[in-house]
Amino acid sequence: MEWVETTGKTIAEAKEKALDQLGVLEEDADFDVLEEPKQGLFGRVRGEARVRARVRPTQARQKVDRRDRKRSEKAAATGDDAVATADRAPRQRAPKAAGAKKSPAKAAAAGSAVTATKERTDAPRAARAPKPTTPKPSQDSETKEQLVDPRQVGEEAVRFMTELVTAFGLSGTAELVEDGDDLEVRVHGQELGLLVGPRGTTLQAVQDLARVASQRRLGDHDTRLRIDVGGYRERRRVALGAFAAQMADEVKSSGVARVLEPMSSADRKVIHDSLSETEGIATRSEGDDPYRRVIIAPANG
Repeated sequence: MEWVETTGKTIAEAKEKALDQLGVLEEDADFDVLEEPKQGLFGRVRGEARVRARVRPTQARQKVDRRDRKRSEKAAATGDDAVATADRAPRQRAPKAAGAKKSPAKAAAAGSAVTATKERTDAPRAARAPKPTTPKPSQDSETKEQLVDPRQVGEEAVRFMTELVTAFGLSGTAELVEDGDDLEVRVHGQELGLLVGPRGTTLQAVQDLARVASQRRLGDHDTRLRIDVGGYRERRRVALGAFAAQMADEVKSSGVARVLEPMSSADRKVIHDSLSETEGIATRSEGDDPYRRVIIAPANG
């Protein structure tokens, strides 16, 4: 995935800007701190914090070192051979004098000695019994994880959305739009507002469920999946862009920053992108989800 660079008064502020641009949560991103603010005189801070971030890629599973495994198998084989050799060793018996008979006391003592000897011989054999081994992950699961491609994830998401529309008793069709690792499943139909909800809150929950049913179930972490129902996201993007331009004009004329209402990370990204090239305007996000909001301020403010 591509890296993005952001700046801020603090490292935390720079990270939050990066998350807004990527449209993901902090646990789904990797960060590199490129520059930190420097402490000046009288507690003043000079310079800005600069970080770069990207969507966290899939981490390959660790494989067991074949040399360590061979050494373990060789050690186990050596222990079994030693036990077998001890079992096959002939037992030496004392020569019996011709015509000599054992007394009952001596016979009992001899029987006790044989029993004790047998117990000592059998004890190491039980101690050296092989320990149960923990089953290792099968190669089929690793191969399955490596063979996952964006189209397979998209097809699973399309299937999930089709069944979800049917379960709600609605009528609609789902299609997959691919752009590299970026996937969007669009649901077309009439009266689909139940799947959108007020300000897209239901649509956001549906998108989370679709990601679980496709990406997480298949072990995919590289693709970025979005769900759109009835063209809501495009209409929302256009409306937010127009609203951001209006707020920017008010900030320019008054010179006073405007604090917008709390928004999702996707909506905040639309605001930042819409005003990224507007002269005399700077945007930043403050607060914690779900109350995080965008602030539009003069660039020199």
